[in-house]
Amino acid sequence: MKKTIINFYTAFLGFKDYLFREWIMKFPFYAFRRIFIKQTVKKLGEGGFVMMNVEFRNGKNIEIGEGCFINKHTLLDGRGGKLLIGNHVDIAQEVNIWTLSHDPHDDFHKVWGKDVVIEDYVWIASRATIMPGVRIGRGAVVGAGSIVTKDVPPMMMVAGVPAKIVGERKSSLKYKLDWQPWFK
Repeated sequence: MKKTIINFYTAFLGFKDYLFREWIMKFPFYAFRRIFIKQTVKKLGEGGFVMMNVEFRNGKNIEIGEGCFINKHTLLDGRGGKLLIGNHVDIAQEVNIWTLSHDPHDDFHKVWGKDVVIEDYVWIASRATIMPGVRIGRGAVVGAGSIVTKDVPPMMMVAGVPAKIVGERKSSLKYKLDWQPWFK
């Protein structure tokens, strides 16, 4: 009997996740989606915008600061540890941020996880991948298509596979991300 209850509860949680991912996150009005996102993640700061088709994995480990813009088809993974996103962070489309991975040297394909921290005013360009255990410093920029496997110092610009420092950002970081399109 106990196993049946556990299986029913697991199925219920899976169905709830399916509804959120496949229905709610495809609904074209952000005010509606925001209600459900706030119930899914640990923290969702004021202002900012989360576009349609953003995927949250174990949202209770995900914190999003104020004024963040998260573009479509982005994956935010909280399964392997905490994912902490600071204030005024710009995450472009199709970015993957992982807190969970596999050990390629383990005979049984063991999983391992670590926290990911993205500090204030970071800009992550399209199709970048952030791996577990990475800290991206305040004001840093991650180039399109980059794979970040190591920490990025504040105000540094990184690009490539694996990502390497290619420059330094020269900005006072005074901007606020406040674009909120109607049907996205």
